[in-house]
Parts: sequence; C-alpha cells; structure tokens
Amino acid sequence: MSSLITQHCTPKVDKADAAAVAAWLKELPGWTVSGDLLSRRYDFGNYYETIAFVNLVAWVANRQDHHPDLEVGYNRCRVSYSTHSVGGLSRNDFICAAHIDAAFAG
Repeated sequence: MSSLITQHCTPKVDKADAAAVAAWLKELPGWTVSGDLLSRRYDFGNYYETIAFVNLVAWVANRQDHHPDLEVGYNRCRVSYSTHSVGGLSRNDFICAAHIDAAFAG
C-alpha cells in the first residue's frame, strides 16, 4: 500500500474494512475514528489563523473533490470525514486527511 499523501481521491470507492482503516490511521497521527467518522481537532492562536486553515482545507477539498464537515470556533477547527455514498469511511477520507496534514505542516 502506498503512502496516502501520494494518492488522489477517486470518484468510485468502496467502504473501507476495519483492517484498512487501522492501517491508514497509522499514517495520520492526531486523527481518530469514531464509528463512521474520521476527525481531528486543530488549535490556533487566534481567529485569523483559524480561518486561514479553513481556507487551506477548502483548497484541499476542491482539489480532491471530497469535502469534510467543519466545526469552526475562534481558535479551533474540527475536520471530520465520512463518505456518504458508501455509508462510512473510504480511502478518500484518509487521503484528504493526509493532504490536509501535509499542507498544514508545510
């Protein structure tokens, strides 16, 4: 299995099994899986930094054509993924999480 950061989302995906979810999650420190939701909270120093991050997430979502749910507060943002078309988690969710982490760190 190649690293998530080298992959791109595809329009047709299957629901991930527990083994795939566990393997992919190892590549994503800070992310958690609860039921059918992959999520991570990011904390910031102020509102401006938070909104800059939201714009970064929007850029990744547009580029990958896969969109998360966002919960935004003054100095925090929770990013959550689930692939509605498969009724749970898919490879696309983990790919986008990896791309967000890479852009955030860069």
